[in-house]
Amino acid sequence: MQERQEQAVPANGAGSVKRPRVQKNVTRAIATDIFADVFPAGSMLPTENELCTQYSVSRTVIRESLKILESKGLVRGRSRIGTQVCVKEDWNILDQQVLEWIGPRIFELDLLQCVLDARRAIEPFAAELAAQRANMQEIAEIEQAWQQMRDSEGDVEKFTQADVAFHAALLKASHNQVFMQLSSIISAALEFSLHASNEAVDTRVEALDVHYQLVEALRLRDANAARTCANHMLEIAARDLAIAVRKHPDHCPV
Repeated sequence: MQERQEQAVPANGAGSVKRPRVQKNVTRAIATDIFADVFPAGSMLPTENELCTQYSVSRTVIRESLKILESKGLVRGRSRIGTQVCVKEDWNILDQQVLEWIGPRIFELDLLQCVLDARRAIEPFAAELAAQRANMQEIAEIEQAWQQMRDSEGDVEKFTQADVAFHAALLKASHNQVFMQLSSIISAALEFSLHASNEAVDTRVEALDVHYQLVEALRLRDANAARTCANHMLEIAARDLAIAVRKHPDHCPV
C-alpha cells in the first residue's frame, strides 16, 4: 500500500512535504540516542523546540515520535516537566522495532542471553507436552518447518525464518495456552536470538540433526526423548550464542 504523504512544517516555519518515513527516521534516531546513552536513563530529553532543531523536523513530527517511544516504554511524559527517559527495565525489549533500534548493542545489554534463559525454562517442558498432546497435523507442521530449515541450510536468513517457525509450532503443539501466547510475544526476540546463533557458525548440520530427532520423538510420542532433544537444542544454541558474543567483543555485557 502506498504510504500517505504527511505535511510537516520545519522549525523555521518554511513549508515542505514530508513522507511518514521522516517521522520513522526521527523516532529511530531518538531511540538510538537513548540506547547510546546520549540521553541516559532517568534524564530529561531536550525540549520539543530543541529536539526540532537537533533533528531538523517539525514539532508535529517530534510529538508523534515521542508518542511512539512512550508506547514502547522508552520515555515517559511528565506534566509541566517534560519527557523523561525510562530506565532499561521499563523498555519493551520484546518489541520488533525496539530490537531493531537496539542493533549491535543487543549483545551489550545481554538480551540474547535473557531470551535463551527463557527458552530453557519453557521449551523442554513444551516439547514433552507436545509429544503427549500434538495431533498429526501439528507434528506435520513442525516437520515441514524442519524441512525448510534443511533446504535453506546455506542461507542464514531463510534458515532462521524456518527455525522460528519450528519453535513457534512446537509451542503451539504443546496445547498449553500460556505457552501458545508466549510464542507470539517472544517471536521477535526469538528471531534475533536464533539469527545470532545461526550466523555465528559455519555449518548448522548439528542443529538440523537434533531438530529432526525432536520431530521423531514427537511422532513416536516419546515425551522423555522430546525433552532430551529440546535440552540438546538449547545446549547447541548456548554454545553458538557464546561464539556470536566473542565475535562482537566491543558489545559484550559488562
